[in-house]
Amino acid sequence: MSETTMSTTLLPAEFADLEQFAAVWCLAAESERYDRRLASSMADMQRFYDAITPRAQDAIAYCDKFPLEDLPEDAKNLMYLIYSMIMVSFPVEVWRQPKIPDSGNSTLNCVIEPIL
Repeated sequence: MSETTMSTTLLPAEFADLEQFAAVWCLAAESERYDRRLASSMADMQRFYDAITPRAQDAIAYCDKFPLEDLPEDAKNLMYLIYSMIMVSFPVEVWRQPKIPDSGNSTLNCVIEPIL
């Protein structure tokens, strides 16, 4: 692998097929993932969801090989990608829109998040 490839690769090599989504969906904070969901089209979320869902169990198993407090950076990014899959699952599977139906202008702000 060249140095250029290494510097632009966010995910473990085993998940190279998901790399195309990493720059957009590997987000550390829940608020970032929620904002990305609201800013994304349903077509973009559907493409991401369709690509990652069949790989989710393998991704979780990969991350489980490491202690949570000592995840390598690429595994941490993979975990963030899984979190983003969860964030888009309801819009893709149920609502068919990025926002929660009938929620008006209400928002949800996470005050504190788990720390790795």
